[in-house]
Amino acid sequence: MNVSYSEFRRRARESLRGQWGKSVGAILLASIPSFILAFLGLFSHTLKVAGDIMSYVIAGMIALGTAAFFLGISRHQKPPAKSIYQGFNNPGKAFLLYILMAIFICLWTLLLIIPGIIAAYRYSQAYYILTDNPNISPLEAIRRSKEMMVGHKWRLFVLQLTFIGWALLCILTLGIGYLWLGAYISVASAHFYDEVNNQGEKPPAPLDLSKS
Repeated sequence: MNVSYSEFRRRARESLRGQWGKSVGAILLASIPSFILAFLGLFSHTLKVAGDIMSYVIAGMIALGTAAFFLGISRHQKPPAKSIYQGFNNPGKAFLLYILMAIFICLWTLLLIIPGIIAAYRYSQAYYILTDNPNISPLEAIRRSKEMMVGHKWRLFVLQLTFIGWALLCILTLGIGYLWLGAYISVASAHFYDEVNNQGEKPPAPLDLSKS
């Protein structure tokens, strides 16, 4: 039987108990590289172009580190906020996975917007999969995500949609509340991955990417 959306949210809140500050701090840490690159781009066109290129290069590493960090939070492992940079220990695969996903989603989007959105949900679990299995290839992570999300893409979409009320309330905080909401959604999404991947079994501990 499928886990309810309210149960995913409850699990996320339980995992975040005592970890909210660390999770918000991790999100802020994840934004620092892009902020620095954008700041440097204010001084010259050359720096702006270089910064834009570097932003694409590190995007996959940040995404992989974010997946690893929030999986750790969801599994009550209390990872340090700095582990949001864990993806930098596996730069080649993180970058290649980001590029491949971007290409595949873009190609589907060329057909119509809806196929592109479906493709994004089809590949949405790839970073979690690579976190748990750092020795597989990016293409294999994408393939496993496609298989895993058969019959579950709509469920993930609706789960994320259930946070829309909180998103609207965050407007009243001048956007600051989105830091907490981002953590909430990320942990709920990590619980979704573990549930779909393990079908209720005890999830594996994320492997240390620094050893890959």
